[in-house]
Amino acid sequence: MKKLATVEEFDLLTQADKVVFFFTADWCGDCTFIKPVMPEIVESYPEVQFIEVDRDRFIDLCGELAIFGIPSFVAFEKGQEVGRFVSKDRKTKEEIEAFIETL
Repeated sequence: MKKLATVEEFDLLTQADKVVFFFTADWCGDCTFIKPVMPEIVESYPEVQFIEVDRDRFIDLCGELAIFGIPSFVAFEKGQEVGRFVSKDRKTKEEIEAFIETL
């Protein structure tokens, strides 16, 4: 999974066909819990581009997007937000896949 490098890159990526941003942080226990299954999820959805966003590095972007709990997922398609799975709760592989299926 590619990691977000700049805010400008974020702006460009939101214009893509199907992109899901995975907001995470190294210190986040729930993020560490889900990271091992993320490659399986990415492989299961080749039509979706997944981008990891370091919450600490992009704290202002997280504020703009109202990302207050991590891990969180926000989906864009052609410049429009089309879905979000944002909460302070631990997420399971099945919940993430169910979210992606709604896109």
